[in-house]
Amino acid sequence: MKAVTPMMKQYQEIKNRQPDAILFFRLGDFYEMFGPDALLASRELEITLTGRDAGLEERIPMCGVPYHSAQGYISRLVEKGYKVAICEQVEDPAATKGIVKREIVRVVTPGTLMDTNILEEKSNNYLVAVAHIADEWGLAALDVFTGDYLAARWHDRDLAAFQAELLRLDPKELLVHPAVAANFPELTEGWKKQGILVSPYPVEGLTVEQATTVIKRQFNLSSLEAFGCAHWPAAIVAAAINLRYVQDTQKANLPHITRLRTYTTDRFMRLDPATRRNLELTQTMREGSRKGSLLGVIDKTVTAMGGRLIKRWLEQPLVDAEGICKRQAVVSALVDDGLLRQDLRAELRAVYDLERLAGKVAYGTANGRDLIALASSLETLPIILDKLRQGPPVLEKLASRIDPLTPVAQRITETLVDEPPVSVRDGGLIRSGFHPEVDELRESAGSGKEWLARIEQRERERTGIRSLKVGFNKVFGYYIEVSKANMTSVPTDYIRKQTLANGERYITPELKTYEEKILGAEEKLTQLEYRLFTELRDTVEAVLPQLQKTAEQVAHLDVFAALAQVAVEQGYICPDIHDCMEIHIQGGRHPVVEAHLGPGVFVPNDTRFSDGEALLLITGPNMAGKSTYMRQVALIVLLAQVGSFVPATSAAIGVVDRIFTRVGASDDLATGQSTFMVEMTEVAHILHHATPRSLVVLDEVGRGTSTFDGMAIAWAVAEAIQRLGAKSLFATHYHELVRLEETLPGVRCYTIAVRESGDDIVFLHQIRPGGVNKSYGIQVARLAGLPSSVILRAREILANLESDSKKRPDRNASEITTNTSPDQRVPVAVVANEASIHFAHKAAVPLYDDSDPGQLMLFGEQGHASTQLKGSEAMSRLAEELDRLDINRMTPLDALNWLAKQQKKLKRGR
Repeated sequence: MKAVTPMMKQYQEIKNRQPDAILFFRLGDFYEMFGPDALLASRELEITLTGRDAGLEERIPMCGVPYHSAQGYISRLVEKGYKVAICEQVEDPAATKGIVKREIVRVVTPGTLMDTNILEEKSNNYLVAVAHIADEWGLAALDVFTGDYLAARWHDRDLAAFQAELLRLDPKELLVHPAVAANFPELTEGWKKQGILVSPYPVEGLTVEQATTVIKRQFNLSSLEAFGCAHWPAAIVAAAINLRYVQDTQKANLPHITRLRTYTTDRFMRLDPATRRNLELTQTMREGSRKGSLLGVIDKTVTAMGGRLIKRWLEQPLVDAEGICKRQAVVSALVDDGLLRQDLRAELRAVYDLERLAGKVAYGTANGRDLIALASSLETLPIILDKLRQGPPVLEKLASRIDPLTPVAQRITETLVDEPPVSVRDGGLIRSGFHPEVDELRESAGSGKEWLARIEQRERERTGIRSLKVGFNKVFGYYIEVSKANMTSVPTDYIRKQTLANGERYITPELKTYEEKILGAEEKLTQLEYRLFTELRDTVEAVLPQLQKTAEQVAHLDVFAALAQVAVEQGYICPDIHDCMEIHIQGGRHPVVEAHLGPGVFVPNDTRFSDGEALLLITGPNMAGKSTYMRQVALIVLLAQVGSFVPATSAAIGVVDRIFTRVGASDDLATGQSTFMVEMTEVAHILHHATPRSLVVLDEVGRGTSTFDGMAIAWAVAEAIQRLGAKSLFATHYHELVRLEETLPGVRCYTIAVRESGDDIVFLHQIRPGGVNKSYGIQVARLAGLPSSVILRAREILANLESDSKKRPDRNASEITTNTSPDQRVPVAVVANEASIHFAHKAAVPLYDDSDPGQLMLFGEQGHASTQLKGSEAMSRLAEELDRLDINRMTPLDALNWLAKQQKKLKRGR
């Protein structure tokens, strides 16, 4: 058996240290992959698979990518959910005998990716860790690029809030404490189904005390009291898992992670995943696009930092009236001074992503162009500060928190050329006049090249070979090249070095002497420039905490200016924020729909929740605008608590603690849940978690099941919401529910107005007091384009059903409900069989005959055996005739005539 080659032995030893990652193994100018990694990478990256003799019986699969373009390949693999370990040569091959030493210098994972070509500019890329200790959940989130580091905790009873926050952070990678993986497998499986890379992190033995030490060491603290989490054991362990994982994978000290921000979700309006999805806060439900979402409308930020911040604000509205008003004050100042706002936004456009530039500096990956971008951004800040100081006090206060770091900007511009090369190891970085030795070496290298040009001219004249040239390559150094046609003219002092297809290359003792001088100067110059650059990068690293604080305040300024800009462009007003329970909105508009339609097209509507008014019951046909109206109320309240102006003519908003929505119909095939099950699950969540300070939006509860079951559920849910006292918008097609206004306090009925003209309806999109007694479903179906034959048949069926309904004595509201107690009355129709096709427009009709509870009423009036028998005989005769029909021979006219004949028989039978 052949012996394994030393290189493959080294490869296998390094691969064993990172078995769950694809190993990019540096060989010269390529990263190579071997064995299973090569098979996987060649398939995923669509690159050529070859083989290598590794001393084994069979050639080992192999593929590779050039090192200078490896970042793109690495990012593609990480995007697909893989981890990539980068193995570099850590010794100079020229100065090493035998195998070159190699080490893993970084492991790139979905949660630690820092490729600006892949990552969304205006979204954080969070690595999240979770832990569970005793009855407490801990969560820590770290954006390894920007250094944003968060920690929070929840008790077991708040599991839903913990889950909602985890999904809000949208982690691409989730580190799970072993206790969580072992004790809560259903949670980890659920996270995986959300598309998150879930990794149980082996931290056996990491006690709370050890985790505390990890965090204190990172920040050089004696206690965690300053962060407010000293008594949060699960959060401390989660935060330590994050730090250790990043330190292990990035092989760095992480100097840009300068603080741990602890928080509780009670500080913010709670928004569960269904609400964020239904309100389309950051992306649309159908395409998952930013365009068409609320964020797409209000994000007028001009910096990447501002874009990330406004997204966080939108996902975490405040519940503190004072904090909201402070934000409003800054926005108002920028709304009032349009010239100042435009000037600030123009200057902010010149500011690069300071947070991610700081991250590059921390990881040692910032090149000359990154530092020039940093310097140009910092040079813009004094101009911004001068403009802020000319504004009202709220803007002056903001200016006081921005440090332009002028000495750092000056040091960068004095050191580096205006347009440095991408590589920091090939020279050409340092500005002439900055360092005497750089200038001297650069002159020596430059004069040597001039000397070579003179050599070339001299040798042409001496030999008479006009095509003679002096060239250079890394293998042979400097050489004289002569074509084959001029070989007879080559002087005897030329020494042959290389034979080419069309000529020969030579060297001379004189040329080798100057080569050593020139190359020595160039090598020294390159090394010196790299050293000066790293010293400059270290200078910037020393001020990372100040740079990050400045970046944070610049992001705030950008968001305030963006909110002011959208307020002016869209005609928004500043709402009155208070802690009372009332919500009054006059002339409210849906921000997204209005932006899509353009100015002056959207029909505004009022909303009023006064003392004692808790539930607004809204009826009206589909397409009339019920969903739009209810969502606009929710979005106006949410925007108000973000600190934004709102689309209305006036608004007074009592701060709400949560917004709940149940809108639309969708199934969840992955978990085997039907549309109706998803609907009921979301409604159950609302009923269990809403409080009197919540805002609840419910659209068409109960539509996913049979008519009477659905109406019974809708009725019962409406009563439960009314008892709860939450401010609620309840849209329904069950217009029987309008009777709740007569029987329950705090219920007010509204309808979306339509204008009827024969069989046509016109949607007025106006909400008015009152209810409706029909659903306009057939008219809407006709507008949707259903075939006319279907519409005609539907009208016939509806007429028959209404006729059956009119034959029964009308019932009042007390007969519709069981008399268990005034607070628990639900429609008797809850016992309905889903096979029933009855739909009574004026009363809920029981499906069982009162005189005979065992007899199901399937067709019209029942109770007599003769009537049932007669109906049965008629159906038998109809079935016999249908069986005899030869449909293949019938023309459309024959079919219509046959149907007309049967209709006459039915009428005579009645």
